[in-house]
Amino acid sequence: MRTDLFDFHLPPDSIALRPASPRDAARLLVVRPGQASSNEMLDERHVRDLPDLLRAGDALVVNDTKVIPARLTGRRIGRGPETEIEATLIKRLDGSRWQAFAKPGKRLQAGDTVRFGDEGKVCFLGQLDATVEEKYDTGEVTLSFAFHGPVLDQAITERGTMPLPPYIAARRAPDEQDRADYQTLFAQDDGSVAAPTAGLHFTPDLIARLEARGVALHKVTLHVGAGTFLPVKTDDTADHAMHAEWGSVSAATADALNATRKAGGRVVAVGSTSLRLLESATGEDHVIRPFDGDTAIFITPGYRFRAVDLMLTNFHLPRSTLFMLVAAFSGLDVMQRAYAHAIETGYRFYSYGDACLLYPGDT
Repeated sequence: MRTDLFDFHLPPDSIALRPASPRDAARLLVVRPGQASSNEMLDERHVRDLPDLLRAGDALVVNDTKVIPARLTGRRIGRGPETEIEATLIKRLDGSRWQAFAKPGKRLQAGDTVRFGDEGKVCFLGQLDATVEEKYDTGEVTLSFAFHGPVLDQAITERGTMPLPPYIAARRAPDEQDRADYQTLFAQDDGSVAAPTAGLHFTPDLIARLEARGVALHKVTLHVGAGTFLPVKTDDTADHAMHAEWGSVSAATADALNATRKAGGRVVAVGSTSLRLLESATGEDHVIRPFDGDTAIFITPGYRFRAVDLMLTNFHLPRSTLFMLVAAFSGLDVMQRAYAHAIETGYRFYSYGDACLLYPGDT
C-alpha cells in the first residue's frame, strides 16, 4: 500500500509532554467500526471507565517489559580534543556489549573510548568507559563496556536518563519525574528503550476494579526497540524492513488465553507490543502457543487477526507502523475519521497522551 495513505497533520500542541494524573484519568475514545454513523461509532469515555466497557470473562494482556535509562551522555577521550557524545542504547548483545545510536556519530571511529558520567557508586575506577568496537553507516555503534552484568546495569541506571521519544525530547529534557512516569505499573523485566505506552494508563485502583468485574490480567514480555519511533520512509509499505524485537509468551499464559476464547471471552491487547507478540505466537488455527524469540511482524491493512479481539492503544504518529497496525485492526477509513475527531476535540497524542479502545473492523 502507498505509505502516504497513512499520513495526517497533527498540530504540535496536540502532543502530550506529561501524562494525565492520575493515569487512568486519561481520555478514552471507543471506536466501534460496525456502527451505522460516526456518532455511534465514536464514544467519549475515560480510561477509568474500562471495567464498564469490558465483560466478565475477558482477558487483558499487558507487556511487563521495563524501560532502562538508556540515554547516556559522555565524551570521547584519548584521541585529540575531547568531544561530547550522546549514546542511546538500543539492544543488548551480551553481558558487556550494547548496540547504540551515537550522536555525533561522525566523531567516533572503531577503537575510540567514550567515558560516560562522573564518579558513581559502583564504578570503582570513577567513570563508566566503553570502547567503540564497531561503527556502522547507519549511525549505530557497538559499545563494549568496562563492566559486565549487574554491575554494568547499575552503572547505566546511575548515569542514564529515560530515553524519551524524539517528539518529547525535542521540547523538554528528561527529568527525574520521567523515571516514574515513563514506566508502567507492570514493569519488571529490563530490556526496553521505549515504554509500551498503553500500559502507562493503569493504576492499582483500576486493576482492582477490573478484577472485581471478572476481567483477568495476563502478562507477556516484548522488549521495545528504538525503531518503534521511526516513520516508514519507503513509498510503499511492502518495501519497509520492520525492526525485530525480542518477546516471550509463557505456556501458562498461552493456555489461559486459549481457554478465555474457548469460553467465549475476549482477548484484549493492551498496546501494539502485546498485540504484535500475540499474533506472532498464534498459528493459522487461531491457537496461541508459547513463544520465545525475535519477532519482526509488520501488520498492515489486509492482515487477518488470529489472537486479539479488542485493542487498547494510544494515538500514534503519522506514517508509522503503529498507525498502519491500528488501520489494519479497525479499518483505515475508520481510523482516519477517529483521529480527525480526536484532533478536533483536543485529545492528547503519543506516549504520554490519551488512549482509544478499538473494536475490529471488517478485516
